[in-house]
Amino acid sequence: MTRISTTSSHEGFAIELVSAGTGKIVVHDFTETFPMDLTFWGSEQYKESWASALHRLEEADVATSCLISSIADPKTANIISCWPLYRCQDEIFVQNSLIILDELDGAFEPDNPWLSVGPREVVDENGNRISEWRTDIAAVQKFRGVL
Repeated sequence: MTRISTTSSHEGFAIELVSAGTGKIVVHDFTETFPMDLTFWGSEQYKESWASALHRLEEADVATSCLISSIADPKTANIISCWPLYRCQDEIFVQNSLIILDELDGAFEPDNPWLSVGPREVVDENGNRISEWRTDIAAVQKFRGVL
């Protein structure tokens, strides 16, 4: 069973619905709430997508995934908000990002959003450090109820 928390019980990692149209991510001592567009996906679709994204991290020691934080209809929208996840052995690096749909080489696939996430970078094109937070696969598995 995959558990997507709707409470604040976590150790090291959580992504939650805190109210209709608002989510929250926790990565150790970092916590941020974010608005969720509910016109294309409902709350259950976000939770299903998050479960798939977290499961993907367990499939390989090096993996890229992402948690969609806000999505409108990709046929009419241009921006999707997400939290890219990069697994490198036991470590998981979490960043905050936007997927710009008209900059993609192919069509955006809502069921496989990680296909539109580039490789992990730690500095941007101007040489500025990209904000990221670190957790580990054990914290993600604990959150999912695997351990």
